[in-house]
Amino acid sequence: MKEETGHNSTPGHRSLKPADTVTSNTLSNIPLNELLSQYREKRISVITIFDKQYPKQLKTIYQPPWVLFAKGDTSLMDSPFLFGVVGSRNASPYGKKAINHLLPSLITEGAVIVSGLARGIDTCAHTSAISHGGKTIGVIAGGFSHIYPKENISLAEFMMDRHLLLSEYPPDAKPEKWHFPQRNRIISGLSKGVIVVEAGKKSGSLITADFALEQGREVFAVPGSFEHPGCDGTHWLIKQGAKLVIEANDILEELRY
Repeated sequence: MKEETGHNSTPGHRSLKPADTVTSNTLSNIPLNELLSQYREKRISVITIFDKQYPKQLKTIYQPPWVLFAKGDTSLMDSPFLFGVVGSRNASPYGKKAINHLLPSLITEGAVIVSGLARGIDTCAHTSAISHGGKTIGVIAGGFSHIYPKENISLAEFMMDRHLLLSEYPPDAKPEKWHFPQRNRIISGLSKGVIVVEAGKKSGSLITADFALEQGREVFAVPGSFEHPGCDGTHWLIKQGAKLVIEANDILEELRY
């Protein structure tokens, strides 16, 4: 199974397939009492769009998820400074260095780092937040019983214990390729702003940037070498008006945090 990475250069609204997400009709057909009992045993919280726990900022986006399945510290969703970090699955040493250069100052200012638990930049963002004493939220494209990629199972378990993992899919749902771009709208929807660190021309990270713009979020990008095709997407974003970031203050000043 491969993560969907294709990028549609025209932002617009992306309609979600009715069968892809949990809807009100789906909820009415589920034996809720039995399921909720099982979820409680596994320490899984089920947060509907009608619950007070549901993130206010996420509720305002186009096609918000009806339900969030959460495992971990759900109070992290109440943070006033949720910040999305996305980028290439094939992160270079430069990209990883950029993450570790920027995140400590953001964490000092109270940022909770939101990313997608994918290989590369996502993984680096989560681990950097943890190693610098911060908090992080992972938004995954399947259920908790099917962590993808498998090499991040240990990281996911650690986050479910001490940080937070979210999904709009029930625990037993397997991640499908079209779940990944849909998941991106939640990463940006939760966040005050999103930074893209290394992205090629067809990177799925550009989908997240499009969603962020649609949702009225700030978009930031880290410049890279003009010789590195893995930075073509971030350079394109900067030419389109994304805020060029070299220091954490470039982000903090823009967000007026």
